[in-house]
Amino acid sequence: MRYQNVYVEGITCVLPDEVVTTDELETRLAPLYERLKLPYGRLELMTGIRERRIWPKGELPGDQSVRTVNKLFEETGADRGAVGALIHASVCRDYQEPATACDVHRRLELPGRCIVHDISNACLGLLSGILLTANLIELGQIESAVVVGTETSRALMESTIELLCSDTSITRRGVKPAFASLTIGSGSAAILLTNGNRTRTGNRLLGGVVLADSRHAALCRSQVDVTAGGNASGQLMETDSEALLHAGVGAAAEAFKMFQAETGWTAESISRTFCHQVGVAHEKLLFETLGLDPAKNYRTFSYLGNTGSVALPTAAALGIESGFVGEGEKIALLGIGSGINVIMLAVEWNKTLRKTAQS
Repeated sequence: MRYQNVYVEGITCVLPDEVVTTDELETRLAPLYERLKLPYGRLELMTGIRERRIWPKGELPGDQSVRTVNKLFEETGADRGAVGALIHASVCRDYQEPATACDVHRRLELPGRCIVHDISNACLGLLSGILLTANLIELGQIESAVVVGTETSRALMESTIELLCSDTSITRRGVKPAFASLTIGSGSAAILLTNGNRTRTGNRLLGGVVLADSRHAALCRSQVDVTAGGNASGQLMETDSEALLHAGVGAAAEAFKMFQAETGWTAESISRTFCHQVGVAHEKLLFETLGLDPAKNYRTFSYLGNTGSVALPTAAALGIESGFVGEGEKIALLGIGSGINVIMLAVEWNKTLRKTAQS
């Protein structure tokens, strides 16, 4: 797919204040570690994740999404009255219905003619939202759009720790499906897309490719545990991390060939990459397989963990704000999510409206 009139006007993120270190997690898992004689330090050693962040208890995703979009408007100086679509695209949302985007739309005081809804696509939700709104802009149906999401990992972390410490039937092998749940962090990110008439940056979205390999849809599944009353405190996730790693990288390799053919870019000509953030093993295998230079990539998983659908745009926001991206550079957004789905997008970066690093 190619675009002629779509621009990435801004990308921003907001991070929680509360930090949970991997050492703290392992201390809380002491009953499990002692019973199974697991070595302390193994979680950080295997993932490269030393800490992650979580939102305050009881805060809804939509609450933070409103703050993140307001930050986006402040940074870009965009006219919120021109926004023609608002998509809330994280895995986490406030309620089953109405769409979280509805309350976010109300609190942002966006136009009534705005297209408003949620979409869900695991860790690729925000990239899927970019594709959806880019098509609307390219067709001339809207002038600008906001894609936002907020992931909250507190409930998953708490439920996983409780399960691992209380269920004495869990074996060393039985720990593995819960392993990925201990890498999840929280965060919020938002993207503003515009047409050529409204852009002040000229950061053009050239296009990209998508690839679905749904044979592996069962490798990662998250659900609310009905035994906990169907509320968020009973959230659990099971992941075959090793199988998902290899299947995901395999799908990415196929998609990257398509991406190069579609854009005319090569691994060497790409200036910067922003990828979904999982851990050190995923990063190493992905870059070796695709033939990309890891020095061109912006890493956040070591201090943010895997923040789901906001991981890639958060890495992009932090990288751009810190000056990691310069004018005239070719940016590849390389998203791989459970499903398995792959979305790879190409952006020609021209100008950053705000260059202030966020800690």
